[in-house]
Amino acid sequence: MALIKSISGIRGTIGGKVDENLTPLDVVKFTSAFGTWLQNNKNKKDLTLVVGRDARISGSMVNSLVTATLQGLGIHVVDLGLSTTPTVEVMVPELNADGGIILTASHNPKQWNALKLLNEKGEFITGENGTEVLALAESQDFDYAEVDDLGKYEIRNDGFDIHIQKILDLPMVDAEAIKAKKFKVVVDAVNSTGGIAIPQLLEELGCEVVKLYCEPNGHFPHNPEPLKEHLGDICELMKTEKADVGIVVDPDVDRLALVDENGELFGEEYTLVAVADYLLRHQKGTAISNLSSSRALRDVARNLGSEYFASAVGEVNVVTLMKEKNAVIGGEGNGGIIYPELHYGRDSLVGVALFLTHLAKENKTVSELRATYPSYFMGKKKIELTPDIDVDSLLTKMEKEYQTEDISTIDGVKIDFENNWVHLRKSNTEPIIRIYTEAFSQEEADRLGDQMIEKIRSLI
Repeated sequence: MALIKSISGIRGTIGGKVDENLTPLDVVKFTSAFGTWLQNNKNKKDLTLVVGRDARISGSMVNSLVTATLQGLGIHVVDLGLSTTPTVEVMVPELNADGGIILTASHNPKQWNALKLLNEKGEFITGENGTEVLALAESQDFDYAEVDDLGKYEIRNDGFDIHIQKILDLPMVDAEAIKAKKFKVVVDAVNSTGGIAIPQLLEELGCEVVKLYCEPNGHFPHNPEPLKEHLGDICELMKTEKADVGIVVDPDVDRLALVDENGELFGEEYTLVAVADYLLRHQKGTAISNLSSSRALRDVARNLGSEYFASAVGEVNVVTLMKEKNAVIGGEGNGGIIYPELHYGRDSLVGVALFLTHLAKENKTVSELRATYPSYFMGKKKIELTPDIDVDSLLTKMEKEYQTEDISTIDGVKIDFENNWVHLRKSNTEPIIRIYTEAFSQEEADRLGDQMIEKIRSLI
């Protein structure tokens, strides 16, 4: 099937052959590499790591391999068990740990799992660090602990409690305003750990919770990526339950999609837009998203007298730019909210709390709130090229073709036209250029994508 070794972690399908899939030997090797890298980096053996996992079927097996391997290196393990990506990120600095490992393949189907690697701040390790970890994995230069120096193992069951309390303590979360509204909320957690964490948060906020696919058994009832074509069940349930808000999260709870009272998708791109709208109304500052995210965030920020900047695609890149610009809010158009007042990581729980605060204070329905934002439509296409074509050279030609427009080259080529934009990114694994577009209609977004394909072909 697949084993993808990237600077941000190791992702693969369970079973099959070593080095081709995520097998037990691969899990041990890459865990050993990360643990050893941390020990070398900190120049000590006696470390503490926090481990947490989503609810996918392979999670228990992978967790056993990871925690035992870390102990074998002499590293102490704090095991959060069933958790969320943002909860692990919060708990690493909370426990003064030296790093963390999240066992989740995010929105990928059930046969996938992954090791996501965190530093002592509870943030994803940098690309440079990731390269060093991969090199260690290849060399297998590991030095395991002798019997008297094996790491200790501790289970903690209070991760959600601590995470949620930190959210409730945020000045911009108005729990009383939310409680006064007595929102009825439907939650689709795709039978993973969001089915524990999100209802717990909502109940603390005085909401009536209707659970849909909230049993954390790892049997995903639909494709776990929170896209419109996968969410028919919650859209229907919103109408029959006469609910106020629908909340959809992916298996590790770092992506948040919303459904309005009519069973219509709010739009993943607009989760960040709505949260930023609320925060920037109260605190002028800077908003950050990546180059492939909606222009609506830029529009909202500028209308509120705030600044907007775009980073290269990837959470690490968004966080880096957020720190550089001291941003109030940031994230990605896939429903990823990064609120630095809490931590620098995508977090659906804090996204829910901030969105509901905004909804309560605006005294609008979800559909009425959505109507206050500019409507854009996105298109995604790709052009497949032959291996002999120099893709970088081709992108340079496209840059020159549109040099009179507003262009960014920090991640491929992004061309901002007056009423729409196109973002051209090359694949790191195939001779492909991916083409992302946004315009005031779906037809225009798709037409722009086709236009770009024709222009690229003319330059080959």
